[in-house]
Amino acid sequence: MAQTDFTKERGARQASVPREGCEQMDFRTPRSKIAAVARRLAVLFVVSVLINYPWERAQATLYVMLDGSSIPRWLCVMASLVDGLLVLLLYTVGARIFARPTWFEQPGVRGYAVMLAGGLVIGTSVEWMTIYAAPQWTYTSRMPLLLGIGLVPIAQMLVLPPLVFRIVTAWNRRAAAAYTSAPDTR
Repeated sequence: MAQTDFTKERGARQASVPREGCEQMDFRTPRSKIAAVARRLAVLFVVSVLINYPWERAQATLYVMLDGSSIPRWLCVMASLVDGLLVLLLYTVGARIFARPTWFEQPGVRGYAVMLAGGLVIGTSVEWMTIYAAPQWTYTSRMPLLLGIGLVPIAQMLVLPPLVFRIVTAWNRRAAAAYTSAPDTR
């Protein structure tokens, strides 16, 4: 069976990539696949936490603790960490649906539909649980509501995950371009 031009080019590129101090990742081996997935999950988590924290701080004024006190900063940090885990959940759902670990890099209409539908379900569920099922805090009168659920945290889960995915995609592309354009030091 003859190789296509694409596989010939890919094979030639892979053969020429190894450089001193910079091992080529062979995605055919289980160890390198695990390392790639672990790196992707770590980057998604860190970027998500960093993007969600300012949103959590800003929307904290729309909530009060059950005793009437303000939402403390440490709780915003904890919420940002949970948001990071929720973005990983969205990533995993998309990876399962599309059977591609890089599905978010070129999501298309279906990918964005997964992000938005997942964000809506997650945002609504988390709000309902933290306000009604196992109350942790309550809304102030300034929180816009729809059917008793705060709209700002739902908007957060609709807007920020796609933004996180875009930032990570841009970062990955920039890193890949820097790696492939780095001079060969052999």
